[in-house]
Amino acid sequence: MSIRALIVDDEPLARQSIRRFLKDHSDIELLPDCHDGQSAVNTILAQKPDLVFLDVQMPELDGFAVVHRIGVERMPATIFVTAYDRYALAAFDANALDYILKPFGKSRFERALARARERIAVHADRESIERLLGAMETVATRKDYLDRLPVTENGRIVFVKSEDIEWIESAGNYSRVHAHARQHDIRETLTNLEGRLNPREFVRIHRSTIVNMQYVKELHPWFHGYHLVVLESGQKLRMSRYQKEIAERFGLRARLT
Repeated sequence: MSIRALIVDDEPLARQSIRRFLKDHSDIELLPDCHDGQSAVNTILAQKPDLVFLDVQMPELDGFAVVHRIGVERMPATIFVTAYDRYALAAFDANALDYILKPFGKSRFERALARARERIAVHADRESIERLLGAMETVATRKDYLDRLPVTENGRIVFVKSEDIEWIESAGNYSRVHAHARQHDIRETLTNLEGRLNPREFVRIHRSTIVNMQYVKELHPWFHGYHLVVLESGQKLRMSRYQKEIAERFGLRARLT
């Protein structure tokens, strides 16, 4: 059975690589390449290919928009081509369709192609396309948070894992990072850091303090509605006057007294 395939990518090198890897597959008939999302929509609707190699990131009309324009129910079997990092791609491993990561090698390409052949042979379950599209959109809109922080130490740049950071305090235009009895000053404001740290792990308990929740041992009522946050190390940090959202982040349902 002949498979009619379409390559959609705005990068010439990516298109060339796919064509080169397909040269050994005599049963695959390649349609003229598409360099942008709109021409891809037109070609898919007119030519109805069996298989599409679809770039995720393209100007004006990206891969997701192409799928929406065509409609999930009418999309051919699709291998997404993406430059997302390996952490984002891990979300797709369990889905029916596949992806290839730029720059891709022949072995990875062949595995993706083999999966696509299987889906084409059984007329690909369209629900799998919806699941993969949803996963990819989630990753595309997800904010990537720091998993390690570069700091200067003795004239060198070293990296502190975010999981090792216990708390961070404001020091003017600097921030002081406390990680396992070591301190590091970095030229970045607390507000900037707050936006780059995973909010599921880090909480700003005061205008001058961010704390890693995994190191919080106790919360103590103080005075005038303030509280003390006690870390595993024994460090005591002042928390702003009681705020419902902060309490909820610590898993508290009722007001502290």
